[in-house]
Amino acid sequence: MKKMILISLAIVLASCSESSQKGQASEASVFDRSVINTDIVTWIDEQYTLNKDVNFTDPMDGFAAEFVKLALRMGQVDGDYVDAYHGPKAWKEEASKLDVDKAQLAADIQNLQQRLEAVEVSFAASGRQQKLLKMLRAMAVRLDVISGKDVSFDKEVSDIYDVIPPRYDLAKYEAVLSDIDKLLPGGGTTAERVTAFRNSIAIPKSKLKPVFDRAIEECKIRTEKYYDLPETETFMMEFVSDKSWSGYNYYQGNYTSLIQINTDFPIIIDRAVDLGCHEGYPGHHVWNLLLEQELVKKRGWLEYSVSPLFGPFGPMAEGTGNFGIKLAFPGDDKINFERDVLFPMAGLDPRKVETLAALNALVSKLSHASNEVSRQYLDGDITYEEAVPLMQKYYLSSREKTEQRLRFVKKYRGYVINYNIGQDLAAEYVNSAGDSQKIKWAAFKDMLTIPLSASDIQAP
Repeated sequence: MKKMILISLAIVLASCSESSQKGQASEASVFDRSVINTDIVTWIDEQYTLNKDVNFTDPMDGFAAEFVKLALRMGQVDGDYVDAYHGPKAWKEEASKLDVDKAQLAADIQNLQQRLEAVEVSFAASGRQQKLLKMLRAMAVRLDVISGKDVSFDKEVSDIYDVIPPRYDLAKYEAVLSDIDKLLPGGGTTAERVTAFRNSIAIPKSKLKPVFDRAIEECKIRTEKYYDLPETETFMMEFVSDKSWSGYNYYQGNYTSLIQINTDFPIIIDRAVDLGCHEGYPGHHVWNLLLEQELVKKRGWLEYSVSPLFGPFGPMAEGTGNFGIKLAFPGDDKINFERDVLFPMAGLDPRKVETLAALNALVSKLSHASNEVSRQYLDGDITYEEAVPLMQKYYLSSREKTEQRLRFVKKYRGYVINYNIGQDLAAEYVNSAGDSQKIKWAAFKDMLTIPLSASDIQAP
């Protein structure tokens, strides 16, 4: 009882604080799930339009509202933190005018953590509570990182992404490199021969848009076979340059995405399907619209109206994006589609598709090696000058593209583990559900909408 009184008092105080920030409000409005049918974001914006305070009958909704406001404040000191936002417009406008003090923000994060840990919730709400605590833990550690505090790679990965990061013996990857040498014999280093082969099947710039359009269309067709997507869902696509990534989805809210494709380096033909699935269907675009549709609009879970880039759902976001390629194109479907449709569209020799498939299968075995190189580089065990050739050896790219990769590592740090460890976890979860495609697609959707973080899947 004492805990509930303290929590109620905290909610009242938060409401008073909000009222003072907004100015004098005529009266308070209370969101009661048993009475109000309007989705929670629309309702909050309506109350702000009427100059009313906002309260909640469900304590978890109050905590979620505080989290969203903290996340928006965090976005003011870390421009990369808020990956997507489709919450109340009024809160975003308020946050944009704030001069955020990092020390005060850290104290407020800790305060919310303590109050949330102390609250007694029903069994049904306990999962929501625990996920929110993980998101707050991640926010606190990310704030430490951008504040210049000494945060190890392992702590960053475990506390932000909810993953116990393995260590990798780089010597174990020599056998894979040897197999690649045999697949692509000749002079020069392995990385140089791989780069030359890849560039021989690059999409001509004049063909980029039609090839990507067709690839994304196929990804969408295969996704819609299993999912009923909102009728209004759509995306825009842009080709950009001078980025540290190859593709990015900027979710705009209301089931709309902006997908950007980086053209700094030649785009290999198989990347059309890869990026079409990863950034679009059933990847980030579908992930984000399902969060908005299922968690925010239907369940009213405000905390999912903001998507922190650095948080416990990173492995599932990137992992499902990568695994979604194999889900949409099982078996030989991908190489058959590329050989029969995309290679001819791009004016490329379809006879190279078998070598490409064999190369990709080998290269995928090297993906975790970049985690270890990133760990050593970020922890200061190796210098940049040492990291470049080491990353190039396992990333199998030109020096210029390797340097782009290290730009990504320096900017996004431990985030790099999300692509491969996340894919491992997604594959484990989906494949353990059953053998049929229908069951696999249902399990894939579960990861997005339960929602699951890495430790929910990762074996202890």
